[in-house]
Amino acid sequence: MASSLFEQYNEATARSGSPFTSGTQGTATRPAPITSGYVTATIEEDIKIFTRQKINFTPPRAITHMVASNNMLMIAMADKTLLRINRDQPDQRNEIRFSDEKIHRMFLDPSGQHLIVSTEGQDVLYVGKKSRKARHLAKMKGHLIESVGWNKMNRNETTTTEILLGTSRGCIFETLIQAGDEGRFFQQNPEQYWKMVYNLGKESTVPVTGLHVERLSGSSQTEKRTFFVMATTPERMYQFIGTVSSTEPPVFLQVFQKYENTIPTGFLELPGNMGYSQLQVYTPKQKATPQSFAWMSGPGVYIGNFDFQELTRDNLTKDSHLLIYPMDKEGGGQKKPISMILTEFHVLLLYSDRVQVICTLNETPIDEDLYQAKFGRLLGMCRDDIKGTIWTYSDQAVFMYKVTREARDVWKIYLGKGEFNLALTFCQDNQAQRDEVLRKQAQHFFDQGQFDKSALYFASTEMSFEEVTLKFIEADQKEALRIFLQKKMANLPQEDKTQMTMLVIWLIELFLNQLGTLRNQPSSREKYESVHDGFQKFIAQKRVMECLKNNVDTVYDLIASHGDVTDMVYFAMLMKDFERVISHHIQGEDYHSALDVLKQTSKKELFYKFSPVLMQHIPKELVSAWIMQDRALDPKKLIPALVQYKHEDYGGQTHEGIRYLEFCVTKLRKEEQAIHNYLVSLYAQHANDQLMKYLLQEGEDASRVHYDLKYALRLCSEHKLKRACVHIYTTMELYEEAVDLALQVDVDLAKRCAEKPDEDDEGMKKKLWLQIAKHVVKEQSDIQKAMEILQECTLLKIEDVLPFFPDFVTIDHFKDAICSSLQNYNQHIHNLKNDMDEASESAEAIRGDIHNMRNKYAVVTGQHKCAKCDSLLLSRAFYLYPCGHKFHTDCLISEVTIHLSVAQRTRLSELEHQISILQASSKGAHTARKGEDLTANRDELENLQNEIDDIVAAECVYCGDVMIRSVDKPFIDPDQLEIKNKSWE
Repeated sequence: MASSLFEQYNEATARSGSPFTSGTQGTATRPAPITSGYVTATIEEDIKIFTRQKINFTPPRAITHMVASNNMLMIAMADKTLLRINRDQPDQRNEIRFSDEKIHRMFLDPSGQHLIVSTEGQDVLYVGKKSRKARHLAKMKGHLIESVGWNKMNRNETTTTEILLGTSRGCIFETLIQAGDEGRFFQQNPEQYWKMVYNLGKESTVPVTGLHVERLSGSSQTEKRTFFVMATTPERMYQFIGTVSSTEPPVFLQVFQKYENTIPTGFLELPGNMGYSQLQVYTPKQKATPQSFAWMSGPGVYIGNFDFQELTRDNLTKDSHLLIYPMDKEGGGQKKPISMILTEFHVLLLYSDRVQVICTLNETPIDEDLYQAKFGRLLGMCRDDIKGTIWTYSDQAVFMYKVTREARDVWKIYLGKGEFNLALTFCQDNQAQRDEVLRKQAQHFFDQGQFDKSALYFASTEMSFEEVTLKFIEADQKEALRIFLQKKMANLPQEDKTQMTMLVIWLIELFLNQLGTLRNQPSSREKYESVHDGFQKFIAQKRVMECLKNNVDTVYDLIASHGDVTDMVYFAMLMKDFERVISHHIQGEDYHSALDVLKQTSKKELFYKFSPVLMQHIPKELVSAWIMQDRALDPKKLIPALVQYKHEDYGGQTHEGIRYLEFCVTKLRKEEQAIHNYLVSLYAQHANDQLMKYLLQEGEDASRVHYDLKYALRLCSEHKLKRACVHIYTTMELYEEAVDLALQVDVDLAKRCAEKPDEDDEGMKKKLWLQIAKHVVKEQSDIQKAMEILQECTLLKIEDVLPFFPDFVTIDHFKDAICSSLQNYNQHIHNLKNDMDEASESAEAIRGDIHNMRNKYAVVTGQHKCAKCDSLLLSRAFYLYPCGHKFHTDCLISEVTIHLSVAQRTRLSELEHQISILQASSKGAHTARKGEDLTANRDELENLQNEIDDIVAAECVYCGDVMIRSVDKPFIDPDQLEIKNKSWE
């Protein structure tokens, strides 16, 4: 029998591939197109959400039960054979034989690795992932298992960890099944322990038809763990919640302990016992906790969501409702389903001949899948919670449902309920659906009179611009219209400049109209401030400012037509139209505000334009602003503004013009003459003491002072500033004028001026001191002071100043001076006599040296050689130096020439040329000349030769200064360096 089953299975696989592979085939698995728009919606409606596909598999015996999880299929046959198929590895399949007892129910854990089989003979079997045969669970014998609460976090293939089992008598047991080694002869029982933790059948014996276990907190065996258990009977649904702090089994006993003597208060009872029920829990992908549950009971399917936010409550469900079973179309009343499957938004009800799909959101049947009678009566339905596939089976066939975009119509349902946010969530990326939801939401708010909200949503739709604007205009909702336009503008692409400009101008007009209306209503002050703030924020937006740069005049005209000066200034500031703003403040005589704006601008021309006006009203603040600009401003261009300053109007204050120009001179180190000239002018008029300090800092070097000397002299003369004039005269080296003017002020000042000329110019100094002495004698008649002047200036003698004294002055006053002068003359004569004696002695010594030099000689032999060419010296004309070096004439000239200047070289060439000419002429006409001519010729040659000697033979080229100077001379002439480099390459 087993071989027959495998033969059929292999034949089917060979014909069309494995019927149970996890891939999809045929039209049923065709992917739904995903695009946007209404056309897509129509295409999707033609594709069913739940599409059935018959598996190409014909069992040799009737199928009795089937379960699926994690791509593992367990199919029980009527011949007590279990077929295990792995859809990921369809070739790895096997059959397992059962006992002769009839199977009651089968339970497969979420990982697909552990199978528990309950028989009608109240026996329990276990099949592990790698089991080749079913093992009896002896401790469970005598109990008919109706439900299992698996540990869904378990991925261990050798153990189930702690699980709960519900029996037909209402008892809930805890156990742990350990898969053993089937190769061993003696094996332990798979169940490690078997303990009843709770009894739901205390009042009456009822089966535990459903169990679900959820760990809500805690991640390890050592931490406290909170568990939630949901259990159902045919008429009741129970919720248990508790904390487990011990790892000693039974673990779940700690959860049920607080319910030991009582029934959970959160239980739900529904009348209408149909003898059986079913519990289903749905957990979305990528989530750890379940989202919803469904309990198939007598009156219908009780559906709800879980709420695990507050674990202290007895009831952890919410949004629950009862879905009544649909009426039979043939008029037979309600027909009870055999089984049920819960998905995210639907419930699938299994009947003997069909599957009916009902949406859980609106309780509306959306599909009814009728089965052909040839497949036999449908027996059951199961869902692979890991892979999301749904299976149905009859005794002759197996079917699979493929779920295609289950949430495709959810948005419509929420839209019909008025739950717009949820509707938008399920529209996902379908723009046509989103647009329809937004339109309905916008119209809903419009009908409710919430026009501002309505405007925001209308702006997000594709509804025509004209239609929406007319709605708000007809409803006289200008503020809502403004909100709509603002939102629409924000959604416009950057390149739609024309539409952008239109919207911006319209919005500005609406803002200004509303502000104008509110401005005249004292009771609307708060509203006015809010709208005004919104307007300023609107025009300050980057996109709006970029749009308005090309429409500035239009906006100015709009604001001006409403007389809104404040916003005119604000807009001008946004546009950085500082000139307009400053002009406005000046016209309103708000000079401080004008200066504040001026400080913000980077256009320095505005400083030059408005400073003359501001200087007349707020000079101190303006000058401080200038100083803050540091080097950014050109002080020359600010002089016109300084001219407007009237210091007399601000008595007692520092002269602001002087303060700024001193800053320019001392801090900025400005050297422009115009700046210094104006500073001198201000000093001359308002700060005489500071003028002298400035002049002294500038110094007395006329080439280095920064002011115009003549201009400064004229100013100081006009203001009778004699000391300043004296300083300027001395700087101009007009010492006579300086001394003359200084004598009108102070004799000591004149004396200092007399010392100014150079030390070599004794004539000028003497003249200046005579001028001082004359003033002292004639103007002051102070003979004693005149005598002191003679002591101060050594250039003056008593005879120089005697003419200035009166004719009848007593000689006693200057007797000492005359005696001192005579003694000086006597000493001077004595010094001259000594100098003459020394000169005579020197001349005699020189004459002796000359006589000795004429008698000095040196011996030259035939073996002596030239120091340059190393040839015999007597071979041609030569020079002999006292140091002993000897050179041929031509060798010496060639050696010395490189050390001569250009002028000396030129002169040497000329002399050589003249000598050659004279020598040639003397040889050619020797006999024809007279004796006088020959003598003259020889004299001229001798003179020329002497000059050559002076140039080339003045000192030894090896011992004299020429050799010392050659230390700094490069070996290769710089002019020849490039040529030498190329020759070496």
